[in-house]
Amino acid sequence: MRYKKFKDTQELSMLGMGAMRLPVVGEDQGNIDYEKAKAVIDKAYQGGINYYDTAYIYHNGKSEEFLGKALAEYPRDSYYVADKFNLQAEPDYKKQFPEQLSRLNMEYIDFYLIHGIQDAWMDQFLECGALRYFDGLKKEGKIKNLGFSFHGSPASMKKLLKIYPWDFVQIQLNYLDWYYGDAKELYDILEEAGIPLIIMEPVRGGKLASLTPEAEAMFKEADSQASIASWAMRFVMSRPQVQVVLSGMSDPGQVEDNLLTFSEKPFLTEDEEELVKKALDAFRSKIAVGCTACHYCTPNCPVGIDIPKVLSLYNDVKLVNEEWRANFADSMPEGKRPEDCIGCGACTEHCPQSLDVPAIMQEMAEIRKKLRQEN
Repeated sequence: MRYKKFKDTQELSMLGMGAMRLPVVGEDQGNIDYEKAKAVIDKAYQGGINYYDTAYIYHNGKSEEFLGKALAEYPRDSYYVADKFNLQAEPDYKKQFPEQLSRLNMEYIDFYLIHGIQDAWMDQFLECGALRYFDGLKKEGKIKNLGFSFHGSPASMKKLLKIYPWDFVQIQLNYLDWYYGDAKELYDILEEAGIPLIIMEPVRGGKLASLTPEAEAMFKEADSQASIASWAMRFVMSRPQVQVVLSGMSDPGQVEDNLLTFSEKPFLTEDEEELVKKALDAFRSKIAVGCTACHYCTPNCPVGIDIPKVLSLYNDVKLVNEEWRANFADSMPEGKRPEDCIGCGACTEHCPQSLDVPAIMQEMAEIRKKLRQEN
């Protein structure tokens, strides 16, 4: 395992375990399959991973409780836990933080973040008094390091960096967002400020683990043994300012592959960087929407539609140009299908990618209507 010094006092594993996509029983995200999920955590810990990331809302609030229980058998000073304050889920920060400590069954949190700051509500956070409160907890030792995760604009990032001496910042970074989003601009801002980076979505919610045949062939020709996901991981870990790369691993096989990448695989060479760009261009020409299945949208849908599932079906339809695949939405509950969307826009408001979900729902509804008419 590769380790990197943090503040010259701590060594953090460059691979971090994200507890947002743990195995569950059935379709209930709040019903974590303890035995399977515990096997993932044990595999990660035994492989040298010492950074574990959770949040107040993950797995409908059950992720923190699970993680605390799963790590309890290991010495508390042998790992670091990251947790997050979610303003939308519980605005009362004085209530939320103690609840998180209780769920984790811990006396302190190593890395505490304001969760997913966006331009739309950044000022609300800055004016609510939470930052002053968390700074006080840091002085008490209940928070060891204070930072934020971010889904906003470069301008908002610059504003945030001026108001507090943040210990670290977490951003979404992968080779898709680097070349076709604002990830590189955000990275450059933080690198200039000398702030360590924690990286989320290095494989873009799994989108960069399975590419188009043409794109995958390029990678396999260069290294037939390497997984497609490992190229995405190596791209991110090759950025000098990156401290930890989070991966939401859901089975031991994913842990093994990532451990190999972060233990034995080197940083990308200049030729490999160019290969990544060529493969991305081949892939991007076919991909439809970049949903990462973070599920931030679903609690806010008044109809209760499984939005990430619909967007995944939409990509299947577009990537292979087979409209009949839209019929797979028939497996979703009645009243909670694409055609049941009321177009309120609550989903887009909470989407880190700012996807126009209502427009996609409407297109899927029209495709499904055409399929019914044809049959």
